[in-house]
Amino acid sequence: MPEPEASISRSAELVFTVAELTRSIKRLLEGNFGEVWVEGELSNVKLHTSGHLYFSLKDEGATIGGVMFRARASRLRFEPRDGMKVRVQGAVTLYEPQGKYQINAAALEPLGIGELELAFRQLYERLEKEGLFDAARKRPLPKHPGVVALVTSQTGAAIRDLLSVLGRRAPHVQVVVRPALVQGRGAAEDVAQAIADIDEWGGADVVIVGRGGGSMEDLWAFNEEIVARAIFTAKTPVVSAVGHEVDFTIADFVADLRAPTPSAAAELVVPDRDTVIAALDRLGNRLARAAFVPLRARRDRVMLLARSGAFRRPLDLYRRRSQEVDVLGDRLEGAMRNGAERARLRLASLGGRLGALSPLAVLGRGYALVRDERGTLLRSAREARVGGKIDVRLAHGALRCTTDEIVGGEEEERSAIPTRKDGDSR
Repeated sequence: MPEPEASISRSAELVFTVAELTRSIKRLLEGNFGEVWVEGELSNVKLHTSGHLYFSLKDEGATIGGVMFRARASRLRFEPRDGMKVRVQGAVTLYEPQGKYQINAAALEPLGIGELELAFRQLYERLEKEGLFDAARKRPLPKHPGVVALVTSQTGAAIRDLLSVLGRRAPHVQVVVRPALVQGRGAAEDVAQAIADIDEWGGADVVIVGRGGGSMEDLWAFNEEIVARAIFTAKTPVVSAVGHEVDFTIADFVADLRAPTPSAAAELVVPDRDTVIAALDRLGNRLARAAFVPLRARRDRVMLLARSGAFRRPLDLYRRRSQEVDVLGDRLEGAMRNGAERARLRLASLGGRLGALSPLAVLGRGYALVRDERGTLLRSAREARVGGKIDVRLAHGALRCTTDEIVGGEEEERSAIPTRKDGDSR
C-alpha cells in the first residue's frame, strides 16, 4: 500500500480506503502535536460505567471532544461538571472509528480556583445536604472517660503531644493507639479503617483522630469522603484534631467535636486531675457540712433532754402522771354519775307526761274503747250494725260482744252541736 506524504496531490491513480486515509490523517495530526494545554468550558460531561470520563471542551468559536481514561479519572479530586472553566493537558489524537479528533487528557484543572479547594467545596456541599454536619446528631463526650483511643501516625509530633497531655492531665486514663497513615496514597482508607476497628472493638469511650500541621495537600486524607462517613457511622464519639487552629477539614465538620490542635483535643477529652481532685475536696467539704449540721442539732437536743428533770428523776414524772390519772378518773366517774342521774330524772318526767296522755289512763277512770270487726274505733252507736261483732277494751282486759240493738246515737250527735239561745248577741 502506498504511503501518503505530508502533501498529497490529487491523482486519479491514487485511491485510499476510508481507513487508510483516516490512519494517514492520524499520523499527521498526532505527529505534529505533542502534549498541549487547552482552556475552555466543559459540556456534555459524562462519567461512563467503565470509569472513563468523556466531555467536550468549547469556547466562543469551536468545540473539541475529550476523554480521560479510568486510571487518571479515578485520581481526580473534584467532580467535573458542565459549565466549569478548566485547563486540560493532553495529547491530540484521532478516534478512527468515528474520524473525530479529540484530546486524550492527562490532567484536568479548574480555572480560578485550585483543584483541592474546588474538591473541598463540592464534597462539603454534598455532605451538608445529606445532614452529616447537623449539630443535632453530634454526641456529647463522656465527662470522665476511662479509655481514650488515638488514630494518628505513630511517628509524628501529634502522638507525642497527645500522650504528653493525656499523661499529665489524667494519668489514670488508659490510652490505646491505632497507628494509621495520615498522608499520601492510601491514607484516607487507613484512617477510615482505623476508626471502624476501634468502633468494632467497643472498648474506647472516645476517639481522637488527627495529625500535626501541613499544607492542604498534606492534610487531604481528612477531606476524603471515606473518612467523613467512617466518623459519621461510628458509635463512639469522635474528636477531630487535624493540623493547626487555622486548618479546617471535612473531618472537623463531621466529628462530634473539633479541636484546633492535637494538644487541645487531649485537654478537651479528659479533665485535669488536679482540677478534679480540688472539685472532689469541695464536694467532700460540702457533704461533711451538710451531714454535720443536722447531727450537731440532734446532739444538742439529746444533751438538753439529758439535763432535763425527766431523765434525772424519772420516777417524779411517773408519779405526777399517775396522780393526774387518778384525778381525771375521779372527775370522769363523777361526771358519769351526774349524767346518769339527770338522764333518769328526765326519763321519769317524760314517762309521766306520756302516761297522762295515754288512752289507758282514761280507761282507768271507767271508760272503754270500742272497735268494730275491722278494728276501726267507733265514736257513735250508728257506726255499728245489728248482729255485728265489736271489741270493748277496758282498763283491764277486753270484751268480745255481739250487737243486739242500736239505741239512740242520732239525737246525741245533734245535741252535741251547740245551739244559739235567745238574746245571744253572737
